[in-house]
Amino acid sequence: MQLISYNINGIRAAMRNGLTDWLSRNEFDILCFQEVKATTDVVDLAPFEQLGYQYHWHAAEKKGYSGVATFSRMAPTNVIMGCGLAVYDCEGRILRTDFGDLTLLNCYFPSGTTGEVRQAVKMEFLRDFFEYVQTLRQTRPNLIVVGDYNIAHTAQDIHDPVRNKNTTGFLPEERAWMDQWFGSGMIDAFRHTHPNDVAYSWWSYRAGARTSNKGWRIDYASVSDPLRPRIVDCRMLPDAVHADHCPVWLSLQD
Repeated sequence: MQLISYNINGIRAAMRNGLTDWLSRNEFDILCFQEVKATTDVVDLAPFEQLGYQYHWHAAEKKGYSGVATFSRMAPTNVIMGCGLAVYDCEGRILRTDFGDLTLLNCYFPSGTTGEVRQAVKMEFLRDFFEYVQTLRQTRPNLIVVGDYNIAHTAQDIHDPVRNKNTTGFLPEERAWMDQWFGSGMIDAFRHTHPNDVAYSWWSYRAGARTSNKGWRIDYASVSDPLRPRIVDCRMLPDAVHADHCPVWLSLQD
């Protein structure tokens, strides 16, 4: 199974930047998009349908904001929009699709970049999301959680850890949550397969950060421990340039 997770920062903009042409040259089974920033009625989805994908979409109530969408070449056996908490579900942050005994969560975590209020929302989300996943794992142990976590976990995952030590996305309390997350039986598939590599998934639009590779790894594919033997590979795909993020690619044995 070939899966990508990709914060596309607006699906219509990404399509104008060649997203569907790029997808046509690859054979991904599942596409998990974050920050689609649109509803289905304003997007021409025919190019995805022509590539064999069906889609499920969880848009934010606010127009042009947030939202996640999962495209797949196989029909999911179950689809659930949101996590049951209205404060997050109104922002279109979590989309669950089940494929047999496998559960996939496509997620867009809050960023916290607009000030103390949103940072507090982010920390509350992290606490609530952790509890939600731990409960879900009791009945759905084969779990994949992909998306934009908006946190660089370690100094290895950010180009300048010293200057950014007090920056949202690399705060001690956020990194501590990642420690807890990956200490709870969830596996960072990229670190599992490439423990020493430096690779980023997001670059600021400012000062040529992408050209100089001054980035952050804030997009992840987390896999629950029962799926460990099925992990084949996981990588960033920085040559895909349709947004300020790049895709995370995950390969699992069927």
